[in-house]
Amino acid sequence: MIKRFGTSVRARLTVLATVAMALLCVVVSSLVLYIVHATAAEGQRAAVTNAALRVIHLIERDRLPDVLRSGQPSIQAIDGQGRVASSTPDLAGAPRMSTLEPPRGTRLLQERCDLPPFPGQCNVLAVFRAYRSSGDWLVYSTEKMIPWYVTPSLPTALLVLSFGLVALTWFGVSRIVADTLAPVDRIRTYLAEIAAGGGGMRVPVPATDDEIRALAVTANDTLERLEAAMEQQRRFASDASHDLRSPITAMRTRIEEALLYPEDTDWPATGQALLASLERLQALVADLLTLAKLDAGTLAAKDPVDLAELVTMETARHRSKLMVITLQSGVTVTGDRLRLARLLTNLLDNAERHAEKMIYVSVRKNDQATLEVLDDGGGIAPEQREEVFRRFTRLDASRSRDAGGTGLGLAIARDVAETHGGTLTIEDSDSGARFVLRLPLRQD
Repeated sequence: MIKRFGTSVRARLTVLATVAMALLCVVVSSLVLYIVHATAAEGQRAAVTNAALRVIHLIERDRLPDVLRSGQPSIQAIDGQGRVASSTPDLAGAPRMSTLEPPRGTRLLQERCDLPPFPGQCNVLAVFRAYRSSGDWLVYSTEKMIPWYVTPSLPTALLVLSFGLVALTWFGVSRIVADTLAPVDRIRTYLAEIAAGGGGMRVPVPATDDEIRALAVTANDTLERLEAAMEQQRRFASDASHDLRSPITAMRTRIEEALLYPEDTDWPATGQALLASLERLQALVADLLTLAKLDAGTLAAKDPVDLAELVTMETARHRSKLMVITLQSGVTVTGDRLRLARLLTNLLDNAERHAEKMIYVSVRKNDQATLEVLDDGGGIAPEQREEVFRRFTRLDASRSRDAGGTGLGLAIARDVAETHGGTLTIEDSDSGARFVLRLPLRQD
């Protein structure tokens, strides 16, 4: 499973989501407290005002009792001589709570602290004026201000709810992230086993259609190409070691035999045999070096190359078979002239080995530059057309005709074509093998 430490994605995402939920709870709780407090304070001011208005109505109808009904805000009624004429039971015998007097035609609604009857606390105070012929009366209505938490149960409920949401967020995000990243951990485990040399060259693909599935599919595609490259490398190393060993073994055997019987050895013939083996070894090493350069995938030069001119020069060196050459002028490509010449030489060498009498070479252009080399030999079966481009691959017919070949000519030709952005394929023909090279035309 994914590690649960601070460095893990699971831990970081869980902590981030938990902190975000905690901050959200703080903001929402503060907003709830503010709204509830504002609503309660507004209700309190309305209650204090309404209580004072009721007393005003009693004064105007001369029905004010000496003791007002309890269960409402604390109220004092001050007569025109400034005496306490009536009050609620909690203010019985208490001195006048304030000397505030609103201007005529107005009222006062204020927050006051340390009123004489309520020392050490803050109150909401409403002051109204009642107009009487004997003198104006004042009515004071007050109530203790509502605290910021309104009631102790409200912040307690918000705290419990916030804690529950934070805990639920921590647990839920931790589980969701763990389930989401579990396929990634399995992929990592499989890759570690592959790196250690165990297990197959594939990682498990999750059933979900998401980014992790795309990652697994991409990883498998990469591993498939890597496996093919490794297999090609192993086959290449095996074939190269075999082909390199053959001329070396032949030379060693010939030299050992000559040294055992020096008087009976035909030294000029031995030298010729050794030279032939050295030439084969030199050709093989040269082809291997060429492939190594081509594997880098870069062009040594990007010059304009006229394919018709190139074919004219190269075919002049190959006259072991009759050639029919059809050339269209102005077929120019961009690339390395030496490498393209090597490509054409390899195709012509292959055609000369397998042609019965004739070789046909043509150059033309449409949307691409096309070069064809066709022989009148036995041809290549469709199922073997890709196989001949593999390194060190020589079909049985090729081995019987050219035992000294390296098996790298066609592989080099295809690699040259691909480094020039083109293709080299074997296509259908009435007889023989038809090699078709297609390259992008040069844009002047």
